[in-house]
Amino acid sequence: MTFRNEDLPALFHHTDQAAISRQRESVQATRAQLLLLVVAAGAAALPPGPELGPLHLFGLLSVLGYAGVLAVGMRATRRRARPQWQLNRSAAEFIKSLAWRYAVHGAPFGSDVADPGEAYRARLEAGLAELRKMGWEDPRSAGSVPEGAEITGAMHRLRGRDYHVRRETYVRDRLIEQRNWYRRRAEVSRRATRLWSWTIVLLTCLALLFALLRAFGSGPGAGLTGLLSTAAAAGIAWNEVRRHHPLIEAHTLIEQDLAAMMVVMQTTITESQWPSSVYETERYVSPQHTDWLARHSS
Repeated sequence: MTFRNEDLPALFHHTDQAAISRQRESVQATRAQLLLLVVAAGAAALPPGPELGPLHLFGLLSVLGYAGVLAVGMRATRRRARPQWQLNRSAAEFIKSLAWRYAVHGAPFGSDVADPGEAYRARLEAGLAELRKMGWEDPRSAGSVPEGAEITGAMHRLRGRDYHVRRETYVRDRLIEQRNWYRRRAEVSRRATRLWSWTIVLLTCLALLFALLRAFGSGPGAGLTGLLSTAAAAGIAWNEVRRHHPLIEAHTLIEQDLAAMMVVMQTTITESQWPSSVYETERYVSPQHTDWLARHSS
């Protein structure tokens, strides 16, 4: 038996798409602000340029660039793109984790629970209520997702299978899939870290060279040095926003934990130990655990 993302509740799919959309909006806003700062600094470093009535072209471009930074920032604040991205991501991963635990008899929905469906709905509503307190917009209140579809047919079918089928399905379609996802993300972050590190070093070295030349009374003017400094600062800010380095360490550690758990689940875990093992695995892949590791990485 297979169990894929398509088998998860509609509420998961809606919140997952909302998280992706808000993440894209937040990232694009930050990228636009940094690019506009560099463009505005570059225009300010150039000569006044052709006259447009009482204005000069490059001076006007600089003004528009800085005004654009403010406009994009105010729009992002008003739209609350970043907070809604994080809240929707937390909601989506919470729903996904809870659905998997229900489907494979993970704690607190083990085989000994009298009414697992009711326990699942109660735990789901309690978790989502906490997110609503923090500002999460529940799509069910707007009618975007129908009520009463929290448990899918695939979740019921998988829960009805015997222990060995549930274990095989969970290890293959959840644990290994997540381990491979963390491996891919760590590699993407490594490539991005190398690219941005060398870019920042190059821009800083050029700014240093021009500053030295200027100290000896030659070389380009201060405008070009300022532009290179602004570009390097924008690169550092972008690297920090994307958190490439801490996420490399966090994703690598989680991948190692999942690899170890996979071996344990396939060799030594008994059926009585299964619910707590699933619970522990789901804790590893929670966004909160990833954020904690990223914040505390060296």
